[in-house]
Amino acid sequence: MESATLQQKMAQYHEFFTIKHALNVNVVPLDNDFSLPDAANLVSNMPYAFQIASHMSSVDAQALRPLRNLGEHAKDLVEYLHHQNKKIDLMMSFILQQQDEERHRYRSVEFGGGGLAVETQEPMQEGQYVELKVFLSEEAAGVFCYAEVIKCEPAEDGFHAYLLFSRIREEDQELLVRASLHLQTVQLRARSKQQHNESN
Repeated sequence: MESATLQQKMAQYHEFFTIKHALNVNVVPLDNDFSLPDAANLVSNMPYAFQIASHMSSVDAQALRPLRNLGEHAKDLVEYLHHQNKKIDLMMSFILQQQDEERHRYRSVEFGGGGLAVETQEPMQEGQYVELKVFLSEEAAGVFCYAEVIKCEPAEDGFHAYLLFSRIREEDQELLVRASLHLQTVQLRARSKQQHNESN
């Protein structure tokens, strides 16, 4: 792999904010002659559970938006819908967990809208394409996409393989961006609370 090409791909990887966080990720190496589906055919390759999860996530966001304009009158209704949504999230998490195959499971080191890095005991082949299932338990969501191994480097715990998203739906990329920013907010709050407790 040419150094310039690697630099370009790493620049693409870092186009989006990345956060250090451990997620369950299924990584399935693909044959060298595998041809990536185009964006239009990506959904037909996607397991049905991931199609449902993505659709439910977008429906949920759209459903609550009009209620914000109703002010105080909608407060109880919004609270009720949030409780219903919580139940649906729990059910969706359970459905997605059935897709998590232990033999293909890795833990992420970091993730963002451009790609993710995983811990691995054996080096992954740079330039190889892989099928990815990313499980976002905090968001009760999952992402199915394809990625390329752009770099694999030694680390304390084995190797870190950097995977650049090659085929991913725009709404799934946005979901990963939102999840990374949400987790950053949670981490900053926890750090601020810890510093406040230490100073008292």
